[in-house]
Amino acid sequence: MGPCNIKTKDVMLGDKPKAYYSVIIFQTIASLAASFLLGCSSPSTDTPPPKREFRAVWVATFHNIDWPSKKGLDPETQRKEFLQLVDVQQANGMNALVVQVRPAGDAFYKSELTPWSEYLTGTQGKKPEPYYDPLKYMVNLSHSRNLEFHAWFNPFRAVSHEKFSSVSDKNISKQHPEWIMKNGKQLYLNPGIPEVRDHVIEVILEVVRNYDIDGIHFDDYFYPYEDAKNPFDDSVSFATYGKGQGDIRSWRRSNIDRFIERLSDSLQQIKPHLKFGVSPVGIWRNKTEDPRGSNTRVSYTAYDVLYADVRKWLKKGWIDYVAPQLYWSMNNPKASYHNLLPWWSNNSFGRHLYIGQAVYKTKANDSKPWKNPNQLPSQLRMNQQFPKVKGSIFYSANSFQNNPHKIQDKLRNEHFKYPALVPGMKWKDSIPPLAPQRLTVRQVRKWASISWQKPKPAADGEEASYYVIYRFKGQGKADMSDPSAILAIQKETSFVDWGCQAGETYLYIVSAVDRLHNESRSCAATMYSPEPEPISSK
Repeated sequence: MGPCNIKTKDVMLGDKPKAYYSVIIFQTIASLAASFLLGCSSPSTDTPPPKREFRAVWVATFHNIDWPSKKGLDPETQRKEFLQLVDVQQANGMNALVVQVRPAGDAFYKSELTPWSEYLTGTQGKKPEPYYDPLKYMVNLSHSRNLEFHAWFNPFRAVSHEKFSSVSDKNISKQHPEWIMKNGKQLYLNPGIPEVRDHVIEVILEVVRNYDIDGIHFDDYFYPYEDAKNPFDDSVSFATYGKGQGDIRSWRRSNIDRFIERLSDSLQQIKPHLKFGVSPVGIWRNKTEDPRGSNTRVSYTAYDVLYADVRKWLKKGWIDYVAPQLYWSMNNPKASYHNLLPWWSNNSFGRHLYIGQAVYKTKANDSKPWKNPNQLPSQLRMNQQFPKVKGSIFYSANSFQNNPHKIQDKLRNEHFKYPALVPGMKWKDSIPPLAPQRLTVRQVRKWASISWQKPKPAADGEEASYYVIYRFKGQGKADMSDPSAILAIQKETSFVDWGCQAGETYLYIVSAVDRLHNESRSCAATMYSPEPEPISSK
């Protein structure tokens, strides 16, 4: 059957007449028997998760934690492993990946400033043979699946282990030994030296300029973790650069502040759409140390030990999102998830708050609370009680193996049962794209085939990046906030609905979404209602 006849009209969606979308009403002609073969079912009556939610997983390359599975694999095997990882995490409901591209003064990409990673090829400085660019491959694959790709950097770690690490002559520890300070067996770049901060920013901007990534991401490592067995000495650089800047601890924090602010400004100048996020240790400060801190009692805090004043960065607007690592159980006596979640919600200052979830503890069963299969699901349910929580990042990809406590089943069938759009960042872009054009629908045997044309660029020059296809039964109100109505989120401009139920009338809606996830709000509506085929008496 050919394209439907187009009759343009305004369609009210839900209770808000200002929102108009491309709409097609299609009545299926398939037989009832065929509907049973298709396995169609009615939507769940459970309260759905939010339509917009950042759902990501950390992919750690340091010591081959997640990918590649070991050093020195051939490129074909590396690509297959990453493809399998993407398949699994997309099935789990993820819409973003946070991949470690600089674990220890090295690179998972072609660089003029940094040597190839030993975790990739087995020898630092050795390029993949036969040659391919892992970062380009990962970004292209992620984007083809409509997944955001955030490049995760360890900015100041230079060498993982003095004795056992492969260290290239191009490693910064050999190029500039005067920039290095020791922390146990690890070597770190000294953030107190201005040239070090300049160098690290250039390392990151090289990736920003050369790759189509969606975000820059740091974890909790700024200054190294220090204790009696693993000290570091930066007294000489403090004497050189710290005059008039208070004590050495305040000076260290100011060094990291300057680094974050300068990088934020540079990213804004080069690629304004790029997101900048940090995943600190889950406690900024204890309340016993600062009345603004959380009701916790832990030794390692972001502010006092790692010199990362993340609360300040949020308040100043230097970062776009924060993903605190809330790796404690719901009622931990020293650091309760119950206490930490509302604290971060109250201190996010309008920036996005994603929670770092400890799926690895579900796999390890390393303490009694984490042997409870409901520990992580309870945390995810609690997240939904706080509107400022915009999603989660799970540590880490490998921890999903063997489906501990059936966590993959719970994500796929409960928490992430329906797809979700990545939340938009209005301070970066608030202009929606234009709506899809020339929607058509065809009945092809027992299913519906829908197609449309890509719209022209919006007023800000942004094009549609992907599309959302909704389906509603009947011709009544359409609640666009209900994710259970989403059939697909995709880049292609056509879609086949295999799940039609015989004898039903459906309302199809297609919207366009730009790279920063603004959704289109106005376009034409069309009706199509063919007569059912007569049922043969034979």
